[in-house]
Amino acid sequence: MADAALEQGFYISFSGILTFKSAQDLRDVALNVPLERTLIETDSPYLAPVPYRGKTNTPAYVPYVAKCLAELHGLTPEAIGQRTAANFHALFSAVPQ
Repeated sequence: MADAALEQGFYISFSGILTFKSAQDLRDVALNVPLERTLIETDSPYLAPVPYRGKTNTPAYVPYVAKCLAELHGLTPEAIGQRTAANFHALFSAVPQ
């Protein structure tokens, strides 16, 4: 499904689910999504990342998703943050006002 969305020009966003022990299939997808088309989201107030799983989610937990993506791609969380922030700005600056 991610491949079909990417072919149509969509971005793929990852939430705290990426950090769940049972989400290896999702991590496999994340590894194959080009970083130029990757976003990070909170899904707040649901689906908090590990180590807050089961608690109320908050935007303050986004760095845990960035850390997980960074580990998958062999990058720093800061590099993932910069890339996903740039993607956000590129995507939403293209939206007509």
